[in-house]
Order: sequence, then structure tokens, then C-alpha cells
Amino acid sequence: MDTEGPEIEGLERIDNDIWQVPMGYKSGMRVPGRIYLSDKLFANLEKEAVDQVANVATLPGIQKFSMAMPDAHVGYGFPIGGVAAFDAEEGVISPGGVGFDINCGVRLIRSNLDKSDVDGKVNDLLDSLFKAVPSGVGSKSRIRASESELEAIFTNGSRWAVEQGYGVEADLTHCEGEGCIEGGDPAQVSAKARKRGRPQLGTLGSGNHFLELQYVDEIYDPVAAEAFNLKQGQLTFMVHCGSRGAGHQVCTDHLRNLTRAVEKYKIDLPDKQLACAPAQSEEAQAYFGAMASAANYAWTNRQIIMHHCREVFEQQMNMDADELGLDLVYDVAHNVAKLEEHNVNGGKKQVYVHRKGATRAFPAGHHEVPKAYRDVGQPVLIPGSMGTPSYVLCGKQSAMDVSFGSACHGAGRVMSRSGAKHTFRGEQIQKDLSGQGISVRAAHPSVIAEEAPGVYKSSSEVVDVVDRLGIAGKVAKLMPVGVVKG
Repeated sequence: MDTEGPEIEGLERIDNDIWQVPMGYKSGMRVPGRIYLSDKLFANLEKEAVDQVANVATLPGIQKFSMAMPDAHVGYGFPIGGVAAFDAEEGVISPGGVGFDINCGVRLIRSNLDKSDVDGKVNDLLDSLFKAVPSGVGSKSRIRASESELEAIFTNGSRWAVEQGYGVEADLTHCEGEGCIEGGDPAQVSAKARKRGRPQLGTLGSGNHFLELQYVDEIYDPVAAEAFNLKQGQLTFMVHCGSRGAGHQVCTDHLRNLTRAVEKYKIDLPDKQLACAPAQSEEAQAYFGAMASAANYAWTNRQIIMHHCREVFEQQMNMDADELGLDLVYDVAHNVAKLEEHNVNGGKKQVYVHRKGATRAFPAGHHEVPKAYRDVGQPVLIPGSMGTPSYVLCGKQSAMDVSFGSACHGAGRVMSRSGAKHTFRGEQIQKDLSGQGISVRAAHPSVIAEEAPGVYKSSSEVVDVVDRLGIAGKVAKLMPVGVVKG
């Protein structure tokens, strides 16, 4: 190695931003590992994350590489920021490659407002948003979904919300998969998961989830920005949350089943957190049906949150929806497994792509990119960390060759939540951010400490790597003016 960073024996640098985990790094690897990092990000690379990339490379049916995006850090089984594709017939499906917060994701809403239009109104907007969208651990909604409504949500995703009046048809066409993964099977969702999900639709939750008022600070790609209807100085709004207790319970329930399946199918694992089963087995397909249901719940959740936020803007700005122009730019999932077709070794192949803390980044011309964006590629939304910029990128053709059509999902942590609470004081972070013109609301100061900007890598450094690799190109930079933390 020719750069300063952690001592990780065996790791090979094969290009400026590409590090290879060779086949011999760990016994049983079926493919090499690839980690995409700049010199600066390499300094924060954890050896445990490299080990996890190598562990994933041992799983049956893995294709091409086990990968980690520039925001990678240690996770459950797979690294967060991990991407791996498995043959749909001979490979496996693993909950560790999706995570507990199934379809944690981000949606971006544009507006007809300029940043100056909310001067002096940000605090009132945040107070109203904080009230309209319940946040915090176990937060509950004004909505109580019936059993039949839950079935429809698990099966149809965002469409259920739009049909109930929580949005418009255009919200669906500007959303990954139109807010739904086909194959949702409510029969595979336990009674406990349903009980946890029933009162939580339209709630933010806790952890790193947020609502954020932003403005477009810089445009890098005017053509793509015009396609996304973004312009400099424009006020935007970002929502980050997932499938709440329902998704967590789905993961917990099916991990037990798949742990037993490992023994049944005699799969040799280097880490029990990689519990999995052959992709076409009843255990794997049961998990996939439940995971898709939870993903559909998450899209419904973000759709309802967006609806409540639109109502707040109408009240606070004394303008109707048409005047405000609060249109969904896009919504991307971070934690899912999807059945997709990719080119592998010169031929097309069906694979289950696991993206855990990673974003789909399909290029121009791909049939799954909304028609409005098909000339430029799908929007790739990369949130920052309260005081740092968020980015809008667009998927590029190289992503299909380099990363199974995937990019990073955020800045990536460099410090645990417990470490953050010992290092930072929420009140001081809130004061410092206020001095930068960024207002913050949270259920408790400790939440702000856990998510202090200093516990994350540089979002700018992370997106620069995927931009240089040609995975996703920078379109616009968004700066925060107000944040509601979960």
C-alpha cells in the first residue's frame, strides 16, 4: 500500500479509488472483494469491515465481487455500504445483506419556493413538522391501520396511501419501483410484526432518521438538474426513515428461520450473522416475501409523512399545493434485496442484488428509470449529517459494470452512538448549528449528540468517489436550514 491508513495486511490497491480484497484474504472466498475509497476515506476503514466483505465473498452463488461503497462501516453480517449479487437459482438470500431497518430510504421533495421565502419562518415550520410527524423510539401515529389495510400495504406499498388520499398519482411515478416491490407476501409477516406496524404509519422513528429543510446551493449538471426540476436557491425537503418496528420484527423473525436453514442445507458460514438459505428454498422465499412486505410498508410510511409535511407547508406558508409545487423528485431504498437482471461474464443473468446501506443507481435508458428521467439516469439521493451538505446525483452506465447498478447511501459513521454521547453534548451541537443558520428539533438532546456531524465521514468526500468512478454523477448540492431529528 502507498498511502497512510490502517494496517490491513493483504489488501491491494488496484486503482486510485479501488481496493481489492484478494481471494486468499480469507479461506473459502468464491470471488474477490472490492472496496471503493479515496485516500482520506481509507484512513477510517475498519479491519472488521474488510473482514465482512471477505466473509460475504464466501457465500454460495455470489457473482463477480463482494463490494463495499465509500461510506462503508461495520454492520450486522454484511458491512453497511455492502453490495452483493447472488445467482437467482444457485445463490442465497440473506437478511444480513438487507439489515433490520428494511427499506430505510430517502425521498426528496422540490418546491416553487426560494430559500428567501422562508426567512424568519423556519422555526415555525420545524415546530409544526415536529408536531405533525411523530418522532422518537416507539412513536405512534394518528392512523390505526386495520388488518385488511395492512394486507394492502404489505402487498401494494405507496399505492395504498395514494388511493387513501395521502398523495397524488405522480408521487408513484417518481419513486423507485413506484413505491412497491413485487412479491410482498403478508402471510409471511408475523402477528407481532403486524402489531408493531399497525400504529406506526406516518412516523419518523429514531436513530439517524430525519426531516430536513434544505436549499439548492450548487448545480453541477444543469441538464440533469433541469430534468429533476431543481434550480439554484430553491427550497427542498428531505425525508429519511424506514419500516419502523414492522421491518425490524420481520428481520428478527426470519433470522431465526434462516439460522436453522443454514444447518438444514449444510452451508458453511464464517459468521453466523450471515444466516441464509438457497434462493429458491421455502425459507429464503418466505423471507423475501416478508422483506418485500416490510419494504412496501416503508414506502407507504414515507408517502404518508410527505403528505403530512405538505399540509404543514400549506398552513404555514398560506399557499395551496399547486402554488407550493411540492413535487416528489424521487424516493430511493437503502436496505433491500431485489431480483434484477444484470450482465455477468458476457451474458444476462437473474440475480438477487443485496444493497445494505447502498442506493440503486440505474443509468440513462434503463427501463426501470422513470420516463421523466430516462435521458439522464435515476436520481441518487445522498443525505448529509445535519450540518453538512446532501447531494443529488444521477446513475451512470459504469454502475452496471462496477457495482450491479449501485452507489453509496450517505456519509457513513465513524463513531458509535454510545461513543458519540460520551464525546458530544446535544445542547452544544444544537447551539453550534444555530450559529451556522441551521435550526434543529429533537425529542431529546442526546439524539442530537448521537447524530452530531462529527460522527460521520465527509459526505462530500464520499460522493466525490462515486462521481470519479462513474457510478453516479453529481447533479446538485443541498444545504440544510432546519432539521427535525427522529
